[in-house]
Amino acid sequence: MRIEEMPATIVAEMVRRGDLSAVDYVSRILERAERTEDRVNAYITLLKDLALKRAEEIDRAVGRGEDPGRLAGVAVAVKDNIAVRGVENTCGSRILKGYRPPFNATVVERLLMEGAVIVGKTNMDEFAMGSTTETSAYGPTRNPWNLERVPGGSSGGSGAALAAGSATLALGSDTGGSIRCPAAYTGTYGLKPTYGAVSRYGLVPYANSLEQIGPMARNTEDLALLYSVIVGHDPRDSTSLRDSGAHLARIENVDPAKLRIGVIRELVEEPVDKRVAREVWRLLHKLESMGAEVDEVSLPLVDYALPAYYIVAMAEASSNLARYDGTRYGFRAPGATWEEMVVETRTRGFGWEVKRRIMLGSFILLAGYVEQYYVKALRVRSAVRREILSLLSRHHVLVGATMPIPAPRLGERVKDPLLLYTMDIATVPANLAGIPAVSVPAGIVDGAPVGAQFMGPPMGEPLLLGVSKLCEEATGFRDRVV
Repeated sequence: MRIEEMPATIVAEMVRRGDLSAVDYVSRILERAERTEDRVNAYITLLKDLALKRAEEIDRAVGRGEDPGRLAGVAVAVKDNIAVRGVENTCGSRILKGYRPPFNATVVERLLMEGAVIVGKTNMDEFAMGSTTETSAYGPTRNPWNLERVPGGSSGGSGAALAAGSATLALGSDTGGSIRCPAAYTGTYGLKPTYGAVSRYGLVPYANSLEQIGPMARNTEDLALLYSVIVGHDPRDSTSLRDSGAHLARIENVDPAKLRIGVIRELVEEPVDKRVAREVWRLLHKLESMGAEVDEVSLPLVDYALPAYYIVAMAEASSNLARYDGTRYGFRAPGATWEEMVVETRTRGFGWEVKRRIMLGSFILLAGYVEQYYVKALRVRSAVRREILSLLSRHHVLVGATMPIPAPRLGERVKDPLLLYTMDIATVPANLAGIPAVSVPAGIVDGAPVGAQFMGPPMGEPLLLGVSKLCEEATGFRDRVV
């Protein structure tokens, strides 16, 4: 097995024993990045010098007989909307070019405490607004499986880095599917945690009530390992759950003969592409042959979940992005007056998709429209949660396609906002409901992977990780580097 294919669990164990030099391993990962970046563009910032310095520190600690931690020496890619002290944090936008946070996000602090090596900040849709990683001001990321296709978004750089072997673990953020979408399209595993289980401190906000930081990996054990490091209460995050902790970060030993799976009919039929649905059903039949009970269920509110999600997300985005005006940090355009400077900064600093969502969000929050749009969307959100929890009271997990279509070609969807937004139809219900969801590889369509998404009850991460492990055993799809 090549070093870039090695699971994080094995890398950390070998580094801790002194059987593998962290410097040698990290050097190989960085070399892999340098060979693939001109084609893939997974990173906005590669941290070669910092990563090698950190690896040297870990080797010295091992030499002194110290234990660097559960992620000893492991190369981790961090999405570029998560703060790493002193490292440019652009969110894929011109308007934050040059901004270097003076602090670490809580999840980054926890990575460093466990001996991780951060090798770079990954490319993303601007301010996490997109499903293809094409709206980035730093160019699109390409899918390592098929360079003519997108890797999904908005955490596309993290998924692409894993698939290309230029990282062993990665962090993404998920507001409406931004971890699960790239996981599906890059043949990786991605977990959106229960809302509040992972600290959002240090995450540049898009839509506060929906988003979560989560782990991405090439196999379930690595996914669980990374999750175990980042999960837990944080007093600096007012949305952090007080009872979240280590009990969420284990792989439950799931007996397939006792597993009841509810297949959401609306997420395996139209508008889901028949080829994608076929791969999802193929995986489910394998689970069925292992003893699982598979029943079809209906989630009629799926059709209303998508518009409700975008109303809530855009309204929160318009408020959050009001802070970027050129007066405090990031890009500043010249202007004769303060007002001219702000207008020019925002005009030149934001991309077209971000501007569209700010304008729509501002319209939604106008007096006279809040009740008509925003309040109605919140009512739909509550109804979606009630409906999903009702289904989960009769089934252990719910499943459907992660994405309704195979990975699009570059430019195929990004220019039409309606086509772009409908890509999220299967993933947004979990964000609206605040429940955990995991995407696992299901098969290959058009030269790139497609995924199946399993949703579980609140705090049901151990169960989802156990189901993910069953899927991994059923398909044999793990540790794929292309």
